[in-house]
Amino acid sequence: MAAQIPQNFRRVIIAAAVGNIIEWYDFYIFGSLAAVLSAKFFEKSHPVAALLSTIALFTAGFLIRPLGAFLFGWMGDKVGRKYTFLLTLSGMGLGTGAIGLIPTYESIGLAAAFILFLLRMVQGLCLGGEYGGAITYVAEHVSDERRGFYTGWLQTSPTLGIVVSLLVIILTRTWSGPQFDVWAWRIPFLISFLLVAIAIWIRLKLQETPIFQEIRARGAMTRNPWKEAFLSTNIKYVLIASIIVIGEGVVWYSGQFWALYFLGTVSKVDPLTTAWIVGIGLVIGTPSLIFFGWLSDLIGRKPVILGGFLLAAVTYYPLYLGLAAVTQPGNINYPVAILIVAVMVCYVGMVYGPIGAFLAEWFPSRIRYTSVSVPYHIGNGWGGGLVPFITTAAWTASGSIGQALLYPIIVPAVCFILGLFLMPETRHISIWKEARESQATA
Repeated sequence: MAAQIPQNFRRVIIAAAVGNIIEWYDFYIFGSLAAVLSAKFFEKSHPVAALLSTIALFTAGFLIRPLGAFLFGWMGDKVGRKYTFLLTLSGMGLGTGAIGLIPTYESIGLAAAFILFLLRMVQGLCLGGEYGGAITYVAEHVSDERRGFYTGWLQTSPTLGIVVSLLVIILTRTWSGPQFDVWAWRIPFLISFLLVAIAIWIRLKLQETPIFQEIRARGAMTRNPWKEAFLSTNIKYVLIASIIVIGEGVVWYSGQFWALYFLGTVSKVDPLTTAWIVGIGLVIGTPSLIFFGWLSDLIGRKPVILGGFLLAAVTYYPLYLGLAAVTQPGNINYPVAILIVAVMVCYVGMVYGPIGAFLAEWFPSRIRYTSVSVPYHIGNGWGGGLVPFITTAAWTASGSIGQALLYPIIVPAVCFILGLFLMPETRHISIWKEARESQATA
């Protein structure tokens, strides 16, 4: 039985996406300014160690995300989707904005790094609860037949969050000039206070999802989301989903975020040029998330996602070699560099565009927030989140692009093979029918 698309559905998509864009803006502004932060919050006599320390802090924000998913997933299934992701959005925005207010190492010594670490943990915890709420909220409003297409629109929001962060950095750097590294680096963080206020205002106008309202009205809500999700047969589905999302996460961060690090650390491209190349590549490639979400409605989630794994594993090495060749210092081929980044973003579209629909369809409504959030953030937080640290550390140690890419190549290849045998096809699952059946037997 298909759901009727509500008249205010455009507002549903916009509100969920705007919150996601801002949360990912918050999260990635940290990574985009890693070099600046390393100079401001760590001892300057060892710049490489300071940079790796900052990247480690960036990675730590990913590693704590499953804990946020665990905590806020419980809240989302017990209290509701709407108010939970309002809370995560608020925490994320406040945590990011506060980074712009921290005194530097020069002013308060090591305390600056500890405060930065604590705020990074707040970011990671809150981000752990955001995605499950956003994807569940949208999935529980749309028809079964077009879930991939509609959730594909939401899937563009993290990529757009990176684009917004890069745009803000470009504008701030251009406006402030040499003062950016002195004090204007704080501006992108402080802007988060304004952005999150706008997003909260938009989200406050939303209603709870129709499915959650029905479950609550009929007394069919879960008594213990953690027990039902992790201490029952559902744990098998959580583990399989985690494997698929690990592959997706590695492709996501290898194709988008390590491209940013690669241009700066390997090709030695200046930060402003790097931002332009990656930003334009992201804008060109972002519609692929909607396209592949739509395609998964026609041919299935499984072939699209696994196809992305295979292409990434086979072509990352030649693509990054090509990117290095066309971004030599003083001789940058901008169209080709942008095209390479856009191609890698299209791989992201293949694996990430349909993943939200896949996760929402595979888990029951009673525990959907928890069951979607935890494997998503295990895969993206632990699998994908390690990409910047592992690849940068491997490059620093070896100077070899091939060794730096071992992790981004091997993980999608392994997940492709496992996915062939373990990943189910969920395109024909009706979450509306499942919700009503679960209510009838509750």
